[in-house]
Amino acid sequence: MSKSIYKVYRAFERFWHWMQALLIFFLAFSGFEIHGAYSFFGFKDAVKYHSIAAYMFLILIIFAIFWHFATGEWKQYIPTFENIKAQLNYYIFGIFKNSPHPTKKTVLSKLNPLQKITYFGLKIMVIPVIVSSGLFYMFYRYPTSHGIQAMNIKSLELIAVVHTLSAFLLVAFIIVHLYLITTGETVTSNLKAMLTGYEELDNLTEEANSAARTLDLSTTIEENR
Repeated sequence: MSKSIYKVYRAFERFWHWMQALLIFFLAFSGFEIHGAYSFFGFKDAVKYHSIAAYMFLILIIFAIFWHFATGEWKQYIPTFENIKAQLNYYIFGIFKNSPHPTKKTVLSKLNPLQKITYFGLKIMVIPVIVSSGLFYMFYRYPTSHGIQAMNIKSLELIAVVHTLSAFLLVAFIIVHLYLITTGETVTSNLKAMLTGYEELDNLTEEANSAARTLDLSTTIEENR
């Protein structure tokens, strides 16, 4: 099947991806220092920098949610079990035998079934849990006109455990994600696509091809305004 170059990732999508990765790495680094794993910034500064990065992460999430719903990109993450067994077999066995990828990536469907399930789980479970537990931890005690008040929580231990476990899940996802980046057409093709926005894909059906080209044109016009 012939291939063409398509605009797969828009400017904000790429910015969100790289900024999110940077913030997660920094939050993990400063967070594990707070837990006493090592000393780099010092405990006091680690807490301060971790809190600043947490606010930046929260702001980025708000903008990303707005962008996904405004552009309709949220539909990319709707889980599907179609072809999931073939996809799983590909990652476990096929990838090591140079088998063809069972799912064809397109502009209108960027994720394979396993990616959809994984990202959906991150967006509705892991990230909301890590953000909410972090906010509970930050605002357990808060100033009011009547002095320092505390939430009606008997202990922060459970919140801290949930927050830390969520952080480990997020770090585990990143490690797997970094490996899967190398499983494209070439070792660097997926990385290059997220840097430039463009990727070489199989030619689509006439209808889908037209839709992809229209999306590419409208995106270019929007970004050049």
